[in-house]
Order: sequence, then C-alpha cells, then structure tokens
Amino acid sequence: MQLDELEGGKAVLTRMLQAYGFSMQKELGDLYGLSSGTISTWVRRDYFPGDVVVACALDTGVSLRWLATGKGNMQDAPSAGTSASASVLQLKKLRLRGGALEEEGVWVADPSLLDGSLAEPAYIVKGNHSWIIDLGSTTPGNGRWLLNIDGDVDVYDVARIPGNRIKVTRQDSHFECGVEEVTALGQVFITLDRNL
Repeated sequence: MQLDELEGGKAVLTRMLQAYGFSMQKELGDLYGLSSGTISTWVRRDYFPGDVVVACALDTGVSLRWLATGKGNMQDAPSAGTSASASVLQLKKLRLRGGALEEEGVWVADPSLLDGSLAEPAYIVKGNHSWIIDLGSTTPGNGRWLLNIDGDVDVYDVARIPGNRIKVTRQDSHFECGVEEVTALGQVFITLDRNL
C-alpha cells in the first residue's frame, strides 16, 4: 500500500460515521472528545486522522484497509485457518431514536460476555446508554425490559405485582398497568453506560 492511497477529509470521516452507525459528525466528536472545529478542519484540509481511524477500527471491528482507503470490504473476511465466529461475537446493533428502533449493522463483542442462555441477543444504543437485550424473551417479569408502550419503545425497570399487573419505572417516573397493556420486546441482560 502506498501513502497516497490513504483518503483523508470527508471520505474517511464518512466511513468512520458508517462504522459506528452515527448519522452526525457531533456523535463522533462526542465519542472521542473532539470539537466540531477539529472535525471540520479534517474535511477542509483533506486531513487523515490516523489515530482516530485506528481507534475506530479497534472499536468497531471494521477493516482498517477499508476505513483508511475505501478499498476492500467493510468487514474483513477471516483468514484461512481461523474462525471469526470463535473469536468474536457479532450481535445485531439497533439504535433507540425517537421511540423507535433503527437497525445499524452489527456490534462485535468477546463471546465470553454472554453465557449462551439468550435466544436472540442484540446490542441496543440510546445516547450514553446501551444494553445487550434478549429479543427472544417477551414475557415481562421482574427486571429491566425493552417495552413498547402505545407505540413508543424504551427501556424500563419492571416489577410484577399481584393481579397480573406490573409497575413500570424509568428515571423519575413510574406507573402501574396490566401486563397486557404493554408489549415486551426483550429482557435486558447487560447494561453499559458511558461515563465520560
């Protein structure tokens, strides 16, 4: 590979946004603590931010060659003699935006993170919060759940109470309702919160 094959500016920025599933440059800036002015300078000067490109490849599992040059596939094929499925776990990635779930590709994780009990694990992101949720578990019980309430999807803490009812809590609000008044889309297995 020649250094002149590296694409900077808007091209590499677009691929990094695609790798993370972001739609806005601000999301990338927030992730790495970069100002919008810094990112704008990359575009204006056709700059190649090598450190951020490498970090993006390590975070997302996408091909470094694809990120840097736009050539090849976004996801590298496993090399001969190795099993990608044995070394990494790829979960469906969804973003919670405006009360709806939007598909955003895959999220790569260490397989030891899950114990094999989940029927349909997925990685779901909303702001600084993310969850690994079993979309195959749809009978609400005690715990944290992905619920559809009157067409609005979000994550809530649920407690079963007598009379086939549940207490639903999120942040500072809560209410009680019948189990049949909400639709459980999945049970939260792991909660991940970004603190910076």
